[in-house]
Amino acid sequence: MVSSQEIMQLLQSLIWLLAGVGVFIIGMNFMSDALERSAGTGMKRLLERISNNRFSGVGIGAGVTAIIQSSSATSVMVIGLVNAGVMTLMQATPIIMGANIGTTITGVLVALKNDYFNMAMYALAFAGVMMGFSQKEKVKIAGSLCCGLGVIFVGLNIMSSEQAFGNPLVEELFTAIFKTINFPLLLILVGGIFTALIQSSSAATGVVITMVGAGVLPLDLALFIILGANIGTCVTALLASVGANANSKRIALIHFTFNVIGTVLFTVIIWLFRDPIVNVLVSVFPGEDPMSLQMRVSLFHVIFNVTTTCLMLPFVKQLVAYSCTVIREKKEVTEGLSLKYVDERLLSTPPVAFMQVKKEINYMISLAEENTRLSFAAMETGSMEHNDLICKNERMIDFINSELTGFLIKLSAEVEGSEEKIIGSYFHVLNDFERIGDHAENFNEIGIEMINKNLSFSEHALRGITEMREAVMQMFTIAGNTFATVKKEKLSELTQLENRVDTMKKELIDSHFARLAEGNCSVDVSPYYSSVIVGLERIADHLVNVGYSIVSPTGSQKEGK
Repeated sequence: MVSSQEIMQLLQSLIWLLAGVGVFIIGMNFMSDALERSAGTGMKRLLERISNNRFSGVGIGAGVTAIIQSSSATSVMVIGLVNAGVMTLMQATPIIMGANIGTTITGVLVALKNDYFNMAMYALAFAGVMMGFSQKEKVKIAGSLCCGLGVIFVGLNIMSSEQAFGNPLVEELFTAIFKTINFPLLLILVGGIFTALIQSSSAATGVVITMVGAGVLPLDLALFIILGANIGTCVTALLASVGANANSKRIALIHFTFNVIGTVLFTVIIWLFRDPIVNVLVSVFPGEDPMSLQMRVSLFHVIFNVTTTCLMLPFVKQLVAYSCTVIREKKEVTEGLSLKYVDERLLSTPPVAFMQVKKEINYMISLAEENTRLSFAAMETGSMEHNDLICKNERMIDFINSELTGFLIKLSAEVEGSEEKIIGSYFHVLNDFERIGDHAENFNEIGIEMINKNLSFSEHALRGITEMREAVMQMFTIAGNTFATVKKEKLSELTQLENRVDTMKKELIDSHFARLAEGNCSVDVSPYYSSVIVGLERIADHLVNVGYSIVSPTGSQKEGK
């Protein structure tokens, strides 16, 4: 009979276990953030290489997941990109497959824990030195990485300590539990539920590996729990697809189906050939020390994900077709506006969110440029054929400004340092192009009003407006390219064009009033002419702000210098 003292000891040990799991997850998140910050540019480059090549897709998925240390986070990010229309199902499916390979790195890392080499102590010591004695951002990021790594091993040490898995009472408890559920399907269910609850297959795998190393969980049972963990990790992606479009739901279904097929296949194989498989793993890592025991589980985890990916990769088209059959597109077509490249789910991966925000702003730039060009058609040709398109574009410009501002506010809470300055500059750029859109709309309204009143500019006036407009359109090209490429080479040319526009404004206004005084220009046309000239000059000012935003958050030329 168990005494009350033993029950208290058991409860304390279970609390230590939970503490160890909690510390482990905190360390993973800390390390993931540091990796993301240090490898943000690399992750952007990987995602910019997205193509229809399924092999490169697997590589991208594995690489991104290795960086952020979470296949669930990669899945959510991919769902966000699919929902934003940036990625097709055919492109996303191999990336999801590769994510399963990338997540095995955590298992290998956990398995390398050695009682004779205190990784936690050394990692935290390095972290203290780098974060405490250096002000350089790169060194501090490296310190954060070491800190996260150290905290991971602290969590592992807590779980394998005498207060936790090292307690004989805990060992007896888990031995009894696993004897009770010693059935493959039950073990898979346990792995799936546990992973779904903590929403991290890496953490679940780490716990299983630690249990095997502590001698609490037999290897043959651990294999089935690992299989279940691969299904449990799909829950995060399935939840992320709620409220998204049909394609996003399809990619979540593909992720789930892919892992279920792999789990079913390996369950049958292990069920039939359990002893030979265990013997192979033991022969690769002989010995009964904790590291050898742990490496066997880690090796199986790698074999499972690599093999499943290799087997399913030729059937990407079939998986996509299956998902389209199960989840059909809604027939009703909505007129609602939506962002083209940005999705709320991308907030979990700030480097990717930054990349997509820039694409959205570039799209806004193209709309503002198109409206500025089209708005002169009514004045120059007396035609209203572009009115509907201009109004549609202006609604989209206003929508992007509003929605992207809200998104950037949320993103600013996820970043620090230089990235905060970039967000600040994006706020100003959004405001500049929203104002440019307003000026373009005003030009269109002027054209419509002049058509309704049967008014037109004189040939001389129209020639001056056209010359000024062409200079402004040159500024559009330079400012847009400068913002997109973050290259300063054309900034001086942009400034020269703005000075030229300022000079033209003064000359055109002066000559206009001279013509009025001589009676060579209609008084009825005068306010429209002045409004167009002033509006073009103000657009030029905004475009200079956009160009200089790459060197100064406010777009100020003085700050830029």
